[in-house]
Amino acid sequence: MSPSSLVFTGATRGIGRAAALRIASANPDVHLVLLARGSAGTELVDEVRRRGANATAVAADLSSMTGVREGASRIATMAAAGEVPSLGGILANAGIQHTNAVTATRDDFEETFAVNVLANHLLIRLLSNHLRPNSRITLTTSDTHFGDLRHNLGMVPAPAWHHPDQLARPGAFPAADSAKAGRTAYSTSKLAVIYLVHEFARRLPDTVDIVSYNPGFVPNTGLARHADPVSRFVVRNVLPALTLTPVATTVETAARLLVATAMKDVQASTGDYVDRGIVTRSSEESYDLAREEELFATADRLLYDAGHLTSS
Repeated sequence: MSPSSLVFTGATRGIGRAAALRIASANPDVHLVLLARGSAGTELVDEVRRRGANATAVAADLSSMTGVREGASRIATMAAAGEVPSLGGILANAGIQHTNAVTATRDDFEETFAVNVLANHLLIRLLSNHLRPNSRITLTTSDTHFGDLRHNLGMVPAPAWHHPDQLARPGAFPAADSAKAGRTAYSTSKLAVIYLVHEFARRLPDTVDIVSYNPGFVPNTGLARHADPVSRFVVRNVLPALTLTPVATTVETAARLLVATAMKDVQASTGDYVDRGIVTRSSEESYDLAREEELFATADRLLYDAGHLTSS
């Protein structure tokens, strides 16, 4: 097959960085198009090229819907002009977690919802028509969306679903400036990711599939970088020991399984939930047609009203 481009978010640290370098080594015919903030993407491009593969950095702040729109436009233009190979997939791995649910973006969206949900929605809406046949879109989710002790180890509260208009704005949860509210915003956003996957699976062309990928609990990914000092110490120095048990996954293992999913080595149907390389069911709450349709319509409307989509 001719070379293709993989649009990749969240590639500059943790699981994403390990996955990008794995692709560079094992799939040199894949041109990585890295959406990243600041100089981080350029630095990763240099490392990818040292491994004999090709990559291009596109500057984009995923908390800014303007940044996402401009980044997607730049990618579409490069692909049309032949500056990068035709688009063969999207790997949306970027995610953020705050110690509150009141951090606002320039668009006045709550930042966790903006990065984890709206940025993914906008990127897919703008680029899906540019994907060539047999493409796969992979969105990284989290088993925190189950909301039970088995899946979140008691560290993350269960999702608390509200209308997406409320979830999109700061202050959606009680004690909104608390760490509990921030973690609730995170688990809820990861539930929303699965809703997006289900709804996009019904709307995308038959030649494109979309799946969600759960890496499991992976210490040392940088997700807790906004946490308090004690929590950061525990995450960096205590929790990694859990990778010696079935409870946690190493960064390298999570990256390997992410790559296998994105490169279609994992056989999955559109809309599927891939849990550490195995297609299985996500939580019962994650199958809700009304919520899926409502989230899609609300995301479209919010982005249309803000001038980031030309039609809703």
